[in-house]
Amino acid sequence: MRDPLHTPLCEILGIRHPIIQTAMGWIATPEMVAACCNAGAIGFLATATVGADEVDALISRVEQLTDRPFGVNFLMEAPGADRIVDTIIAHRVKAASYARSPNPQFIKRFKDAGVLCIPTCGALRHSQKAVQLGADVVIVQGGEGGGHTGTVPTSILVPQVVDAIDVPVVAAGGFHDGRGLVAALAFGAAGIAMGTRFLLSAESPMPAATAERYFAATVNDILVTTEVDGMPQRVVLNELVRRLESSSRASLLLAALANAFRYRKLSDAPLGELIRSALAMKRSEKMTRSQMLMAANAPILVRKAMIEGDPVGGVLPSGTVAGVITDRPSCAEIIERIVREAEQTLEALAR
Repeated sequence: MRDPLHTPLCEILGIRHPIIQTAMGWIATPEMVAACCNAGAIGFLATATVGADEVDALISRVEQLTDRPFGVNFLMEAPGADRIVDTIIAHRVKAASYARSPNPQFIKRFKDAGVLCIPTCGALRHSQKAVQLGADVVIVQGGEGGGHTGTVPTSILVPQVVDAIDVPVVAAGGFHDGRGLVAALAFGAAGIAMGTRFLLSAESPMPAATAERYFAATVNDILVTTEVDGMPQRVVLNELVRRLESSSRASLLLAALANAFRYRKLSDAPLGELIRSALAMKRSEKMTRSQMLMAANAPILVRKAMIEGDPVGGVLPSGTVAGVITDRPSCAEIIERIVREAEQTLEALAR
């Protein structure tokens, strides 16, 4: 009898369990990625918050820590994106993930090189467009997901997309346990993708002070705001978000301009590349000028919480599910627990 937990996602990616660790900026390090891969899932390395020249060393570090398949996430409109594509292909990485601003030329290069394309989408039409562009698997994130998110709940969006496209769908937004994995399979998905659950893992570099703010949050403390970077983003409500929500538009834009200079220094990208990147994102995302100016806010303010350990003055991206997470086990323990709970849930249903 076929194992219901051995899905097409397992076959395509060469993994034991249909679980994806998503790429979280500042958090999805080589150590976290390798830990998830060694436990039978697949991890995606975050490169959106590093310079293009750093990606080769990060991928090499993952290769030192695991011989299992892994993926790399990057922003296709980011400065140096073409060099990141070169690096992913040169290392023969199993899969590349991306979200906004898909670049057809990059996707074709990945397809020609045998790199699987796994975009994340938050709307039905975006999923359909992703498949037209060559996606091999689509991660579909419902409104419960952390960071930039849409409004349609996962339980409605995932079945919609499953019925509309002909590649495997991975459900994201609100998952943290085995019951959720079984529910996702019932929706027609081939697996689940999780960010917040791995954010609160032993391998996460998140400082203890920041983790405590997540553990203290209830589901009612996690909301969507547009004041961080002009786009809807789900976060833990904290002092910074309250201040942003009550600030004038002029003061928000001034703060965003200051953060843009900080981001340029961190990314070490030439000013011309950053401007071209911002304009490309504005066109593809149909962003307003103010949203484009505020785009640098998110990585800098998230860094403040995730690297500097300031949960008061930084942004805390979070799925609603953080409100029910109370522990910080290893990635291997998280994956083993989910699989065990899923098997027990399936057995209970059979009875």
